[in-house]
Amino acid sequence: MTEFGTPPLCTESYGSRRAQHYQPLPDGTLRCVPDRPEEQAYWSPRDVFMSVFLPQGYPESVSPDYLAYQIWDTVQAFASSITGTLATQAVLKGVGVGDETSTVAAATVTWILKDGTGMLGRILFAWSKGNKLDCDAKQWRLFADVLNDVAILMEILAPAFPACFTLIVCISGFFKCIVGVAGGATRAALTMHQARRDNMADVSAKDGSQETLVNLAGLLCSLFLIPLVADNLHLTYALYGLFTVLHLYANYRAVRAVCMETLNRARLRLVLHHFLRWGKVPGPALANPKEPLLLGCRQQLRLILGAPLHTVVSSTADFQKALEGNSSNYLLFFNQAAGTVSVVLHQQAGSVDVIKACSHALVQEALLYRDVAASAVERESLLALQHRLREEPYKKDWTTVPEMQQLMDRIFPAFLMGLTSAGWTTDRNLLGPEEWRVDWTMDRKKSL
Repeated sequence: MTEFGTPPLCTESYGSRRAQHYQPLPDGTLRCVPDRPEEQAYWSPRDVFMSVFLPQGYPESVSPDYLAYQIWDTVQAFASSITGTLATQAVLKGVGVGDETSTVAAATVTWILKDGTGMLGRILFAWSKGNKLDCDAKQWRLFADVLNDVAILMEILAPAFPACFTLIVCISGFFKCIVGVAGGATRAALTMHQARRDNMADVSAKDGSQETLVNLAGLLCSLFLIPLVADNLHLTYALYGLFTVLHLYANYRAVRAVCMETLNRARLRLVLHHFLRWGKVPGPALANPKEPLLLGCRQQLRLILGAPLHTVVSSTADFQKALEGNSSNYLLFFNQAAGTVSVVLHQQAGSVDVIKACSHALVQEALLYRDVAASAVERESLLALQHRLREEPYKKDWTTVPEMQQLMDRIFPAFLMGLTSAGWTTDRNLLGPEEWRVDWTMDRKKSL
């Protein structure tokens, strides 16, 4: 009831941040009344700040981990801005700024070589690793920031080695351009994760505004620091060490705060091992904090998803044996001598098929390198297969192939249901398959 004793005509809300109702007055007009009196002033400082620096509809329009990530990302950006200023001062000093014996031409040539080397690095890195950045965005994000600190250290130390100055700054420029590619690409992947209302552009734009504000704060601090460190190398090194530690810690906390619901190989390995051990699939909130953040960690077999057929099969007999008893949209080939598991995908293979194929490979890895005696799922079958695989590891025994396939046909439906119930996304994945697909004739309709 309103102050006039009549119920409100209607209520209105702005996401979860504001709520108000409309009250009919005796003269027939409408009066807008905020549910909380302190919101009487529409443009409060808090509203202005949120409108300028946060996506529209925050917090409903972004992922739950958005705020934690952005706070730590802001801290790391500030620390990087300070160390970047120290590096810029060192490079300018190295190219001859303030030195009467240096020439403009020499400084220009050094700068051109530095930029040119960096451009080459950008192209090479994007070519060699571009398709991996989406799959392991958190790991590559942390890698980029560590490499950035290495590049800054090289620039700070470069003036101490005048004979190698150009070489050092060229290598540093090479590293920084790799950082630019890896950092920008992984930031785009994280923005896609954070945007929950098809608002990637808004999330990205507000992230840019936040970074600009932090860089402005860093510039202001740099104005006070530069006169102090101009002729004091010890203070320069001390400040670099202090802000680098802060930078690395903030980056670690930022990527650790990200809770992605899409499966990559590391997260799939974690949830699959937990499922085999306990019979339950952990949700993203439980699996993400355990995800390794160093590239290549916990990987005992090299997995090739979407391998071309000619790399794994050399005879018709081997191909026919691989097809026996197979009802899935993939074929798996294991080479223990080379330490590889190769998966040939069918042309009709979708996201769930790729998840099943990768799970099959990870079960194979677990049988070889993990203790499955305490498994809550298919314990006897796993132990029997483990014994056979370990007894004669290098023997090409095709009898285990259909048995493994039958085991996966029994395990995977419950595992897939558990993934869906736990909140994982299965209609798309970040498992990174190659583009090779094979069309083979099946006697019956392919299904999982």
